[in-house]
Amino acid sequence: MKDLPILSADDVEQALTRGQAAEAVSRALQAGLEPSGDSERVIVELTSGQLLLMPSATTSSVGLKAVTVAAGNPSRGLPRIQGAYLLFGSETLELRAILDGIALTNLRTPAVSIAATSPLLARFTRPIEVVAFGAGPQAIGHVEALEACSSVELADVTYIVRRPYPAREQLPSGATVVSTADPFAITRLERANVVVCATSARTPLFDSVHLADPAVVIAVGSHEPQARELDGPLMGRADVIVEDVRTSLREAGDVVLAVREGHLRADDLIPMVDIVRGRRALSADRTVVFKSVGMSWQDLVVSEALMERYQHEPARPPDDGDGIRRPPQYR
Repeated sequence: MKDLPILSADDVEQALTRGQAAEAVSRALQAGLEPSGDSERVIVELTSGQLLLMPSATTSSVGLKAVTVAAGNPSRGLPRIQGAYLLFGSETLELRAILDGIALTNLRTPAVSIAATSPLLARFTRPIEVVAFGAGPQAIGHVEALEACSSVELADVTYIVRRPYPAREQLPSGATVVSTADPFAITRLERANVVVCATSARTPLFDSVHLADPAVVIAVGSHEPQARELDGPLMGRADVIVEDVRTSLREAGDVVLAVREGHLRADDLIPMVDIVRGRRALSADRTVVFKSVGMSWQDLVVSEALMERYQHEPARPPDDGDGIRRPPQYR
């Protein structure tokens, strides 16, 4: 235990780029990892909030993420979500490292989104217009991941938020910020090629009648079956990609509610492994939705790649040489 690596948020952010994390996710799936065999998320209800436990195992490692959610913490000046990741060896089960769980989650979430959608972004032959709902770390992280994605070039990014003025303080300097109440938000949505939804919304963020085909929509805001960011008609007209069909039918409110309303059939859901492995070709004229709830295997795959680089390569500059200083993030 004396030499046990304990990685802070800065350590996690500097050890692995978003592109490298996305490559690690893709490699794991192409090498045969099956998300359907992953362990379920365990949610423990507490007096002051929730404890979330996310275990997973591969042939080389075992991992456990423990995250707490305390809704009252912001009023105390504390983070709403806190956590740690424990990485063990697979044979001896010795503890190999402890990682900042929030930074790890926020590294892997955009990575998973890019791994699932980058094969589809080639449909856009011109620089794309991006709309991001939300101004938190995950919205910013997904935009940064798109900027780093080799299969697409960004023309413009608009953040649509409920409160523009506080949002500008955490968004990149010069970012276009529009209030949800501003009619201009609809104009930006109508022009969008890629839409990122990374909010705590319980009901749809927009009327999908304003979204033109063939857009790519990435929704990562919730893992609760009663919460949704997208409306049923959008789910019904789109090709819907999920991390795992069984998990999405249990945890993804966007999917669960659309199925319940009759807009979507469970048989229509497309596992992301089929896209990554090239087993499923989608029409370039049809809108695509990638709905992510976050799964345990993703944390383990990214933490393994992260530790490999952390232990064998010199530390990168904080901004990775691209001018982007990556703040602590969480979905």
